[in-house]
Amino acid sequence: VQLQASGGGLVQPGGSLRLSCVASGGTGRNYAVGWFRQVPGKERQFVAAINGGGPTRNYAESVKGRFTISRDDANATVYLQMNSLKPEDTAVYFCAARYGAYTFRALHYSYWGQGTQVTVSS
Repeated sequence: VQLQASGGGLVQPGGSLRLSCVASGGTGRNYAVGWFRQVPGKERQFVAAINGGGPTRNYAESVKGRFTISRDDANATVYLQMNSLKPEDTAVYFCAARYGAYTFRALHYSYWGQGTQVTVSS
């Protein structure tokens, strides 16, 4: 399983970005996908996750109401729509996949994308 994350960039506070995570090599309805983010010197932090085969999803408290995770299994793609971005959202964002249901812990995910930088600054 290989994951390719994209869509990061520089945006002003209050702006929006949509991240994409394209999977290849066998993912689908049996895999949950999560988004995590990391800043230098800190641990990778859970952002959002979605199960395969159903609408179950969850978000970190810090992004609830602003971020939306969705998936398009026909195109093996998971999206993270990020609205009302804040400077504290600045980080490298990673998508990850695991067989079964989502969890909040990065170490439970077997497959990782390469990360995409999101910078929120005026």
